[in-house]
Amino acid sequence: MSATVEFAKMNGLGNEILVIDMRGRADLVMPEAAIALNADAATRFDQIMAIHDPKVAGTDAWIDILNSDGTKAQACGNGTRCVVQALAAETGRKTFTFQTVAGILNAVEHEDGMISVDMGRPVFEWNRIPLAEEFFDTSRIELQIGPIDDPVLHSPSAMSMGNPHAIFWVTSDPMGFDLERFGPLLENHPMFPEKANITLAQLTSEDTLRTRTWERGAGLTLACGSAACAAAVSAARTGRTGRRVTIDVASSPVHQPLVIEWREDDHVVMTGPAEWEWSGKLDPATGTFTRDEEPQNNEQGARVN
Repeated sequence: MSATVEFAKMNGLGNEILVIDMRGRADLVMPEAAIALNADAATRFDQIMAIHDPKVAGTDAWIDILNSDGTKAQACGNGTRCVVQALAAETGRKTFTFQTVAGILNAVEHEDGMISVDMGRPVFEWNRIPLAEEFFDTSRIELQIGPIDDPVLHSPSAMSMGNPHAIFWVTSDPMGFDLERFGPLLENHPMFPEKANITLAQLTSEDTLRTRTWERGAGLTLACGSAACAAAVSAARTGRTGRRVTIDVASSPVHQPLVIEWREDDHVVMTGPAEWEWSGKLDPATGTFTRDEEPQNNEQGARVN
């Protein structure tokens, strides 16, 4: 077995993704490799999406997801779009079904290049999110940062979108808050036994939101797809919007919105872009890598082999 595999450096709305082709192999991308890759400025990432041979009949691949600290992640919507773009460029196909720790995900690449991912159903039960305390209504739980009589952030909506999320509603631009300071405190708060993704969400019109996220296991991120889904669900759940919203990811350098629809069948569908940056080869055990000498033109799409 060769020591190296093909990979592509990609992004989804600025969410930095490494798509690694592990098909035909029995090994995994090791946490030590993830940490080494994230330590290099060229390969710094938010999530690794490792594509493995399918384990379940009717699926196209099993996706193993790692955070930049080497821990496992259950879901990554922006990363899933990157996988779709890579495999669509490789195969010419437009529809895919993936197995993840969070469940089965269906995805499609549209003619305009936008990619829709069915992120599944949100989970609201306190013990399945999970939370450390019982809450009958998780659309507004008791948690705050700041003085008790004038908190900076308070009363988030909690849910799981394959991974735990807390959505704090704010009335001003999320970029104006010191999320780099509050994020680690909230991610690791005792309320969240499996930690949580922390998102600030601002209602900017009757059907648009502006968000910013501190991502569990990755830190301050330029974008987080599952957090955008959680914010959209929270907006509808709390009566702020309807079930279809456009989300402006405040920290993203890519000026394209995400469209999130919480369908009547309870599934959450996210539609947005993915972008190829460059490709190369790496050792999944150590994280050592080489960059392709002649990176392909991005207009050709993203291939991982």
